[in-house]
Amino acid sequence: MQDERCHCERCVGGLASVYLCLGSNLGDRQENLCRALRLLSLNVSIEQVSSIYETRPVPLLHRGKEQPWFLNMVCRISTSLSPGELLCLAKDTEAEMGRVPGGEVNSPRSIDVDILLYDTMIMETPSLIIPHPRMRERAFVLIPLAEIAPELVPPGLGKTIGELAGDVEGKDGVRKCTGGVDVSTICGRAL
Repeated sequence: MQDERCHCERCVGGLASVYLCLGSNLGDRQENLCRALRLLSLNVSIEQVSSIYETRPVPLLHRGKEQPWFLNMVCRISTSLSPGELLCLAKDTEAEMGRVPGGEVNSPRSIDVDILLYDTMIMETPSLIIPHPRMRERAFVLIPLAEIAPELVPPGLGKTIGELAGDVEGKDGVRKCTGGVDVSTICGRAL
């Protein structure tokens, strides 16, 4: 079995800095994001969160019907979990919130937790690719990520997140939510 632990200089003997994207387009979308953060925070340290953005679903249609819009956000976490262990935590969080594993691709869902970046790691296994393979094409990922890490240059992409967000198509389908819950305090401490 391949060792999926991070062996980069910053991580050996320490914590990895990881960026996750969370999304929901079923039920109480805002509460779903908050609940997912609370569940994740039981096993990782939530260091920073973006604002919540309402975003057009990609694709807009599922089974010939228009999907509800998503609420999306990005968070930066610190963790000692390996990428494989973190993927298990993400999938366990989704399952705890009612998402059925192996469901249809791009179907509506109560929660989606994606690993975007894991320190400076580049990896590809049958179950996980880091950096996330479609990150640079998704305004709903890049715009919230640029809010909290505009100068970050993901491995292998050659541009900052801010530059990628400026170039991405579909920005018109991403709008920042105002009011509502301050997600930065839901894990029991201000971030």
